[in-house]
Amino acid sequence: MTIRLASLDMAGTTIDEGGAVYAVLRESVERATGQDVPDDLLSRWSGTDKREAIVGLLVALHQDVRQADAVFAAFSDDLAAAYEADPPVLLPGVREAVAQLRSDGVRVALQTGYRREVAEGLLDAVGWRVGADVDALVTAEDVTASRPAPYLVFRTMEATGVVDVREVLVAGDTVNDVTAGTRAGARFVVGVLTGAHTVAELGAARHTHLLASLADVPALLEAEA
Repeated sequence: MTIRLASLDMAGTTIDEGGAVYAVLRESVERATGQDVPDDLLSRWSGTDKREAIVGLLVALHQDVRQADAVFAAFSDDLAAAYEADPPVLLPGVREAVAQLRSDGVRVALQTGYRREVAEGLLDAVGWRVGADVDALVTAEDVTASRPAPYLVFRTMEATGVVDVREVLVAGDTVNDVTAGTRAGARFVVGVLTGAHTVAELGAARHTHLLASLADVPALLEAEA
C-alpha cells in the first residue's frame, strides 16, 4: 500500500526554532507562580496545545488555573518576541525532503500544538505557503483536543482528502507526537531526533521507526516500497 500523506509536526521536526517554545513556556509559568517547573514535568507537555500545557502545569504545581489565560497571553507575546529576535529556519534537508515527497505524489500536511497565528508566523518565517510548499496546515485551534489525542492527524487526513490511515505517515520529535500517530493507527509512526526528546524517550513510546531527521523519510519510504 502506498503512502499518500505525510502528517508532520512543525517545531523540532520540520522547523528549528531553537527550543524557544519550551524555554518561554517554562519562564511564563515560573514567573506567574514563583515555582520552578521541573524538566520531567515540562517534557510531559511537549507537543501539546500550549494553553492546555499551561493549565496542566498549573494543576501539577497546585496553582490557580484561573490565571491560565493571563499566563497564555504573556507566553504568546514572549514567544513572538523570541521568534523575532532569532527567526526560525527549516531543519537541514527538510526543504528537499518535503519537495521530494510531494514530487512522489505524497501530500504533506503540517500539524501543531500551536494556535494558528503562531503556526502561520512560523511558515512565513521559513518562506513556506500552504498550497505551494505544503498541502495543509492544521493547528490546535482546529481540534477539540491536542496531542496525544489523534485528532490533529485525522484533521490532516480530512484536509488532504486521505481516508485510509494505512496510507499515512506521522512524524514528530516528542513522545506525544508519536503517541498521537499510534493512536491514529498510521502505517508509519516516525520519531525524529532533531527536537525535544531523546532516542531513549522516543523509543519508549510505540512507534514504527526512529530516524535522525525528517530528511531521512523519503529514503525510508523508498526502502519500504
